[in-house]
Amino acid sequence: MRGVFIAVAMYLVRNKLGNNVTTLVPVGKETEKTTFDVTCSHDYETRFQGCLPVNCKRVVMDGLFTTEEIEQLQSIAEKGMALGGSAGGPTILDLHSGAVSKDDKFINVYKVAEMEGVSPLFTESDYMLYKSVKDVVKHHIATEFNVNPSRLHLTKPTFFSRMTSLPAKTIHDEYWHPHVDKVTYGSFFYTSLIYLSDYGKDFQGGRFVFADSDGNKTVEPRSGRVSFFTSGSENTHFVEKVGKGTRFALTVAFTCDKQHAIDDPQPQ
Repeated sequence: MRGVFIAVAMYLVRNKLGNNVTTLVPVGKETEKTTFDVTCSHDYETRFQGCLPVNCKRVVMDGLFTTEEIEQLQSIAEKGMALGGSAGGPTILDLHSGAVSKDDKFINVYKVAEMEGVSPLFTESDYMLYKSVKDVVKHHIATEFNVNPSRLHLTKPTFFSRMTSLPAKTIHDEYWHPHVDKVTYGSFFYTSLIYLSDYGKDFQGGRFVFADSDGNKTVEPRSGRVSFFTSGSENTHFVEKVGKGTRFALTVAFTCDKQHAIDDPQPQ
């Protein structure tokens, strides 16, 4: 509950980006690795010793993936979302469950593809790339937080997102509210984002914002950029409203709780 109160308080005080904004990593600066230490919250179950973060932080890395790999990831998102599309706010595609946003609900992209005669929608190469990207990110999270990779498990929801300037139709479309991943999703211990488009070029607004007590701190999305961080209330965050264009990203989350592990998606 502590994370909920923090998120609500920060929203009420500072739900829009004001003058007190620090850009942690701008879109025009390529970085091999930039880290920002933060004080860990008490949001993590102590029974997962050996997997819990000892030092909490935010990490931003460029250059982990090729241009071709990022373009293929965006193509995966576009193929799946072409069969759906949110009426407002973000469109979500989950390769694991097959869920894709359609108007104000979710449909199963695999079933729709079969009905429309376009199955299989995704290629074996698509699934292999998805797994490879997940494994690369998992390796860097394990290394950065000194965790045995075998203790880290992919968890849900792990999904592609497409954000546009369409107005929100429901409360679930309002992605710009500060939140804590560990509270919102429960199983998250480490959150990662792989950006598939460029801030300022492909879209306006849409910056990732850490809502800290001393002001907002932003990471500007850059195609191929990876940002990962501990999922507790030390990293309360939100996404700035997209004002123009289209913002693509892939969220990949990891848990220390094997009961919440999910398998890699399989061709359907």
